[in-house]
Amino acid sequence: MPPKEPPRRRVPGPARPARPRSSDGRQTRPARPAPRSAAPRRPAPRPPARPRTIRLGSPKPRLRLVSLGLTLVMLVFVVRLLQVQAVDAGALAAKAEAHRYQEYTLSADRGEITDRSGIALAASVDAYDITADPKLFTPEESRIQDAPEQAAALLAPLLGKEPADLAKKLRTPKSRYTLLARKQTPQVWNQIKDLKKVYEKKAKRSEGGNGINLLGGILSEPSTKRVYPNGELAAGILGYVNAEGRGAGGLESMLDKELAGTDGKIRFAQSGGRQVPTAGSQGTPAVPGSDIELTIDRDIQWAAQQAITAQVKKSKADRGYVIVQNTKTGEVLAMANAPGFDPNDLSAANAASMGNAALQDAYEPGSTSKVMSMAAVLEEGVAAPDTHVTVPNRLHRGDRLFKDDIDHRTWYLTLNGVLAKSSNIGTILATGQLGKTQAEANQVLYSYLRKFGIGRPTGLGYPGETPGILAKPEKWSTSQQYTIPFGQGLSINAMQAASVYSTIANGGVRIEPTLVRGTKGPDGRFTPAPAPEQTRVISEKTAKTLAQMLESVVGDEEGTGTRARIPGYRVAGKTGTANRVDPELGRYKGYTSSFAGFAPADDPQITVYCAIQNPTKGDYFGGQICGPIYKKVMEFALKTLHVPPTGSEPARMPVTFKDSE
Repeated sequence: MPPKEPPRRRVPGPARPARPRSSDGRQTRPARPAPRSAAPRRPAPRPPARPRTIRLGSPKPRLRLVSLGLTLVMLVFVVRLLQVQAVDAGALAAKAEAHRYQEYTLSADRGEITDRSGIALAASVDAYDITADPKLFTPEESRIQDAPEQAAALLAPLLGKEPADLAKKLRTPKSRYTLLARKQTPQVWNQIKDLKKVYEKKAKRSEGGNGINLLGGILSEPSTKRVYPNGELAAGILGYVNAEGRGAGGLESMLDKELAGTDGKIRFAQSGGRQVPTAGSQGTPAVPGSDIELTIDRDIQWAAQQAITAQVKKSKADRGYVIVQNTKTGEVLAMANAPGFDPNDLSAANAASMGNAALQDAYEPGSTSKVMSMAAVLEEGVAAPDTHVTVPNRLHRGDRLFKDDIDHRTWYLTLNGVLAKSSNIGTILATGQLGKTQAEANQVLYSYLRKFGIGRPTGLGYPGETPGILAKPEKWSTSQQYTIPFGQGLSINAMQAASVYSTIANGGVRIEPTLVRGTKGPDGRFTPAPAPEQTRVISEKTAKTLAQMLESVVGDEEGTGTRARIPGYRVAGKTGTANRVDPELGRYKGYTSSFAGFAPADDPQITVYCAIQNPTKGDYFGGQICGPIYKKVMEFALKTLHVPPTGSEPARMPVTFKDSE
């Protein structure tokens, strides 16, 4: 079969021109052109293409959408505006006010504490709180990676802080304020300022003069610091203040409200952390605290403190105290404790020594308490100073066998002799006459002990003061019925003991002891303290008789207090040596040695009481170690207060009697 020819492809010719249309829309046939020669026909030129028309959509939907969006946005703004202007206007205004205005507290100056002559015992001086802006110690601001560590190393020796602690405080970039140290002296702040100047010059000398001062973020705030010009002197009375400048112990705490005053406030507009000068400021000024004038005499306080400190050290005792009191007014002229502490440096203080042991220690007084038993016997009229009392070597009462501090043959003593020789057995026999039965005698003795102030606060209102321990007579044990008369089985504090002897010296009238003479307000006006309460305890006659009996303790060779004699003055006093209850063991261990008395005996002016707890070296009898302290302190006080020597001779009451058998 012959091969098939491929199908021929038609080459499209030029497009035909569109036929014109008639007015009614029909196509009209164009007139044929005249015939031409047989020459090849050229294709007719193509007419130019008409531009294609693009039809746009309607703009109305888009406009509606845009209008709706704008409406919603405007609605949000309107709602927010209404919330700001109407609903939350007050809260937002207050918030803006808080950010715009800065408020600072103006610390009130703390009042001084002075002695009776106006000599400052506690005062406030200018100081500075050292602060910092931690943001300025970040690498971005300081351009130093370890800026906190470098600054801390420079400041630590000046502030007495650990470098690591300071560096930690400086590494708090989210804060613009941190407290580095409180209550620094002006000298410390001046040293820091000198360092800042050195680094400021170094920064200016750096390349381009645009260096950063490493200590530029160290700042200060004015403050005050409590100082005690006399160091340990009267620290037990004064107490101390805490880091916030508030009283935390002693009179600083007891009288904190009067001393502290009232802080003020200042409020001013600020911008960028700086005060706007043109905006002005407003606030209330701080009201300084009142000055407190004490009854304490600084010189007598010094003498008492020196004497007790030396003896406590010599005897290797736990502690000791001396109280000096004006017998006619009840004013406390001295209250010394040993060991003491320096309130200027609490970090070095022993916590056990930071109180006022003379008011806070409760202990059994021993024989100094016998004067109250004798007061009851004389006042009740059951015996007189010359009443004969036969004192055996041992006395069996209840479930115990009682003895005196030394073994002896039978003593033939007067009642005066019982007190002079401090006989426990003689005191038991004498007080047994206070009632028909022992129970009645106990009740009578208890009533006198209470009137002398035993078992209740002294009236000073001192923080932490102990009222002592005195059980009601119906609760006295069998042994207490006989030990309480000679000072065992009850507890007192040193101020109570001193007050007992001041009561006798004052003619039998107890005057509540006082430590504060008055206050001086910010206006400079002095306001005396209220008069202390006075209570008649025993008659004037009994008090005078007791004073004469107490002279026998010191003046008679048979007495136990001969080491308390003062040339030129008649001295009345009483020794005491008691078994001591160890507070840690809860049982008797060691002794409490004491001496109490007043002078001049014929016209009493001053009472001195001394006690030493647990002497472990040398003598432990009260007359041996406390008698000399009494003498030293009393002698100094008499001279300081210009008390004239005695002009009369003592009564010389009999101490013993001869047995008629």
